[in-house]
Amino acid sequence: MASIVRIHPDNPQPRRCDEVATALRSGALIAYPTDSTFAFGCAMGNADAIERIRRIRKTDKNHNFTLVCKDLSEIASYARVDNWAYRLLRSATPGPYTFILRATGEVPKRMQHPKRRTIGIRVPDNAVVDALLQAIGEPIVSSTLITPDWDYPPTDAFEIDAVIGGQLDVVVDGGPVSVEPTSVLDLSAGEVEVLREGRGDTARFI
Repeated sequence: MASIVRIHPDNPQPRRCDEVATALRSGALIAYPTDSTFAFGCAMGNADAIERIRRIRKTDKNHNFTLVCKDLSEIASYARVDNWAYRLLRSATPGPYTFILRATGEVPKRMQHPKRRTIGIRVPDNAVVDALLQAIGEPIVSSTLITPDWDYPPTDAFEIDAVIGGQLDVVVDGGPVSVEPTSVLDLSAGEVEVLREGRGDTARFI
């Protein structure tokens, strides 16, 4: 089973965040809470963990992975953001949104959509995520923690450990989360296209 690391949802303990960051740097695949659902997470250069996520989620090569970033300044290193898109991102982050943008050369090709060369970008409004990002010092490669066999995403760390703990290295227990995933907005074609209605209000962008 996975190792469960308990982190306070409002006042994350630096020592425990460093423990998770060390595991990520060492190649771990983790489950961690966000401001929407739990997410799978791994370090950006970890090709093995990325393939493990694909296997667990049963996705194909067209699956868009998401880079969870600490702020807007970090996004610019990994995605091409026009002025209009930057204004939209600034108004909606941090928050429960995933934005599909054109990837820069800093993003490994295995993480990009193979034809469109896009990447998901996200800045969650969650103290645990923020502390983990500060501890690791780079974005976390992420994907919603759900499989085609589940009716809804698990909301509790112990439920995750009981169901798929054997396929994970670390489960971060930062308190319960929502069953509703992020809203997904595709900005890659120069306009807003809503790909998924989720926790974030999309009416403001249409």
